[in-house]
Amino acid sequence: MPAVDKLLLEEALQDSPQTRSLLSVFEEDAGTLTDYTNQLLQAMQRVYGAQNEMCLATQQLSKQLLAYEKQNFALGKGDEEVISTLHYFSKVVDELNVLHTGLAKQLADTMVLPIIQFREKDLTEVSTLKDLFGLASSEHDLSMAKYSRLPKKKDNEKLKTEVVKEVAAARRKQHLSSLQYYCALNALQYRKRVAMMQPMLGFAHGQVNFFKKGAEMFSQSMDSFLSSVAAMVQSIQVELEAEAEKMRASQQELLSLDESVYTPDFDVAAPQINRNLIQKAGYLNLRNKTGLVTTTWERLYFFTQGGNLMCQPRGAVAGGLIQDLDNCSVMAVDCEDRRYCFQITTPNGKSGIILQAESRKENEEWICAVNNISRQIYLTDNPEAVAIKLNQTALQAVTPITSFARKQENSCPSQNLQSSQMENDKIVPKAAGIIPEVEQLIAPGTPIQFDIVLPATEFLDQNRGSRRANPFGETEDDTFPEAEDSLLQQMFIVRFLGSMAVKTDTTTEVIYEAMRQVLAARAIHNIFRMTESHLMVTSQTLRLIDPQTQVTRANFELTSVTQFAAHQENKRLVGFVVRMPESTGGESLSTYVFESNSEGEKICYAINLGKEIIKAQKRCKKTHLKAHIDRSPKA
Repeated sequence: MPAVDKLLLEEALQDSPQTRSLLSVFEEDAGTLTDYTNQLLQAMQRVYGAQNEMCLATQQLSKQLLAYEKQNFALGKGDEEVISTLHYFSKVVDELNVLHTGLAKQLADTMVLPIIQFREKDLTEVSTLKDLFGLASSEHDLSMAKYSRLPKKKDNEKLKTEVVKEVAAARRKQHLSSLQYYCALNALQYRKRVAMMQPMLGFAHGQVNFFKKGAEMFSQSMDSFLSSVAAMVQSIQVELEAEAEKMRASQQELLSLDESVYTPDFDVAAPQINRNLIQKAGYLNLRNKTGLVTTTWERLYFFTQGGNLMCQPRGAVAGGLIQDLDNCSVMAVDCEDRRYCFQITTPNGKSGIILQAESRKENEEWICAVNNISRQIYLTDNPEAVAIKLNQTALQAVTPITSFARKQENSCPSQNLQSSQMENDKIVPKAAGIIPEVEQLIAPGTPIQFDIVLPATEFLDQNRGSRRANPFGETEDDTFPEAEDSLLQQMFIVRFLGSMAVKTDTTTEVIYEAMRQVLAARAIHNIFRMTESHLMVTSQTLRLIDPQTQVTRANFELTSVTQFAAHQENKRLVGFVVRMPESTGGESLSTYVFESNSEGEKICYAINLGKEIIKAQKRCKKTHLKAHIDRSPKA
C-alpha cells in the first residue's frame, strides 16, 4: 500500500503558516471526499431500490402468471398447455423472488450500511473537529490580543497574571483541538480507502451468492423444461409465419379483384340476380319517422332467420326481431326521392317498414328473398329446390305449352261459372271435355297491363252525370247507391298484379294461364311494384278502392264476372274474368290477377255468394211479377 500524506502533530502547537497551508490541503481533500461520498451513496441506494423493486415486480409477476387461468378469454380454446407452462413459470419466479429478496437484504447490510456509517461517523467527526479547531483558534487569537495590550506599569500585576493564565488556557485548548483535528484528518486518509472498497466488496459477494444459488436452482431438469418451452415457442412462430404468408397471399388475391367489387350498383344495366334465395343478409337503410313530416334513415345490418327479419346494430351481440315475414307482401316503392327502396306490408294490410338497398341487384334480391320467405318455403324439406321450382314455373309460363295438366276439381267456392246467356243471367257449369290448348285461351303475344286503367265505355259510365269530385278524395254517397242497400259487403286487401285480354271464359284454365303469364312477365322484366287496393265485394259489384283517398279505382258489375278462381298452390293468388261491352257493339273478355293478404278462396266465396244473392233476387222478382199478373183482372 503506498504511503499517505500526514500532518505532523509536533507542529500543531507552533501553528506556523506552513502548517496552516498544509492543513488547508487536507481540509480541501475532506470536502471533496464528502461530496463524492454523498453521490456514491445515492448511486448505491438506487441499486438497492432497484433490487427492492425487483422483489416486488417478481412477486407481482408470479401472481399475474397464475391469473391467466382465471381470465375469461372469448377465444381461449387450446390454452391448456399455455396454462400449465405459466403455472410452472410462476413457481420459478417465486423461487427467484426469494433469491432477489435475499440479495436485497445483503446489499442493504454490506453495501449501503458501510457507506452510511462512513459518512455519518468519520466525515461528520472531521467536520465537527474542524469547527472546534476554528473556535479554539479564535479564542487563542483574542487572548493573545488581550495579552499584547498589557501596560508596562507594575501596579497591574494581578491583571497581568489573569491574562497570562487566560492565554495559557487558550493555547492549551487550541493545541488539544488541533491535535484531535490533525489525527482525524490523518486517519481519514486510511478510512476513505476502506470506505470506498468495503461496500463494493459486499455488492460483489451478494451478486456472486445470488448467481450461485440461481445456478443451483436451474438444474438440468430446468434446462430440459426451458428447451421444451423454446421448442414450443419456435413451432408456434413457424405456424405464425405460415399463417401470415397465407394471409398475405389472400390479401393480395382479394386486392387484385376488379374495381366493381368496391363500386355499388356497378352492373345496374344487367345485374345477375338470384331469385331463389330463402335467406338474405346485408346492410340496409331503415326509414324512421321522427315527426309528422320528418324522417331519418339509419344504416343497419339486416338478416333473415327462418320466417323473421332480424336487425343487428354495430357493436350488438345479437340481433333483434324487426318483422315476421310469414304471409307478408313486399313491393318496390318510391320514397323521398331515394333509389332502391322497398316496403314490407303486414298480412293485415298495415304498412310495415321501408328499407333502402345500396344497388339494384341488392334491392331485387331482397324483394325476391322476402317474397319467397313469405310463402313459407323455408318450412319445406328442401326449401332451395322449392324456390327454384317456383321460379322456373313462372319463367316457363312464357314458353308455349302444348297442353295443361289437368287440375283437380275443388269443392271450394271457386266454381267454374260461365254466363253464356248474359241476357237471361243463367250460370252454366263448365262443359266436360278436353282441356283447350294455350292458343285457345290466350292469343300469343297478348300484351299485359300492370296498372289498372278502365275501358273507355266504363269510364264514361262511371263519370257520366256525376257531380264534381270531392277534393278530399271521398266517394259521394249517391255514386254507388247499392252500398247502403246491398245484402253483402266484404272488404279484402289486394295488390293488383296484372290483366290481359283472353279469348274464352268457358274454363278456369284461362285464369291459371293468365296468372302464369303475368307472374312470368313480372319476373323477366323485374317488375316488383304493386298497387295496393281494397276490394269491396257487394251483391252487385266488385269495387277497387284506393286505401288512402277512398276513391274508387275500378268498378265491375258482378253479373259481368263470368269466371273466378284461386291458385291451387299459391293460395293468395286470385283472378276473375270480366265480360265487357265494346263501343263497336261486341264484347271483350279480360282476366284480372290479384295477390291477397288473405286466402283467395275467401274472395271467391264472397263473389259466389254475391252471385247467389243476385239469382235469388231475380227469382223473387219473377215470383212477384207472376203473382201480380195472376191477380190482375182478365180482359
